[in-house]
Amino acid sequence: MSRERTASLRRTGALASRLSFLLGLPVCVLAALILCRCSNGTTGPDETEIAPLRHGKTRGAVWMERVDERNRMVETQIEARGISDTRVLEAMRTVPRHFFVPAEHQAVAYADHPLYIGQGQTISQPFIVALMTELMELEGGGKVLEIGTGSGYQAAILAEMADRVFTIEIIESLADTAKKRIKQLEYGNITVRHGDGYRGWPTEAPFDAIMVTAAPDHIPKPLLEQLKVGGCLVLPVGDFYQKLKRIIRVEDGFEEEEIIPVRFVPMTGEAEK
Repeated sequence: MSRERTASLRRTGALASRLSFLLGLPVCVLAALILCRCSNGTTGPDETEIAPLRHGKTRGAVWMERVDERNRMVETQIEARGISDTRVLEAMRTVPRHFFVPAEHQAVAYADHPLYIGQGQTISQPFIVALMTELMELEGGGKVLEIGTGSGYQAAILAEMADRVFTIEIIESLADTAKKRIKQLEYGNITVRHGDGYRGWPTEAPFDAIMVTAAPDHIPKPLLEQLKVGGCLVLPVGDFYQKLKRIIRVEDGFEEEEIIPVRFVPMTGEAEK
């Protein structure tokens, strides 16, 4: 991400943080609305050609459901707010978000806000999914670790861009449901594990990128240690309100930058100690 883009996001985040206290709305929603207001949106395609899965299998009928809604989602919620990585946009157009949403929320699967998925957890707002994915700067595949599988939607987005995705979910029922969904969609490059993700996945390290989709109050050292040099960690950090951060591993340490204020569910397990 360019310095100009990062600076713009920081300014948006600061404004959203101030407005949130006045309006009582989640900071991530306000930030997204401000970006939408301030950006010049581009027109997306009227139709999407769904490419075969990365491992070559033909995609089933579910992929062709509600394609027009995904196109509108990308055009109005994501491109219009400044997300420009073509691979991220294509992944967001491709993955059937409604397949990862509980039946009672299917009608609003492509709406511009998070959705409850049970067990006190949520599926993130589409813009936040796209932003965090773009921040990882995945180019030409690679190996990715996700902490907080949730519904499995973010893992599927990452699987459209990475060679391998390893994802850990601390709530067993969510891990089991995500495994079933991923199997039904025939993703052969996603491995789901039930467990506490605080210490990462040492046997598969190092990773080109790591994403955390729940908020610890500090940056877990084991995750930093499992990054390749040049790799990045994207995560929210804080208590009730958090800052979305990107940490890049360099030869002599780490470089850290704050992106925007966000609101995620807290990271549980060892992160709470």
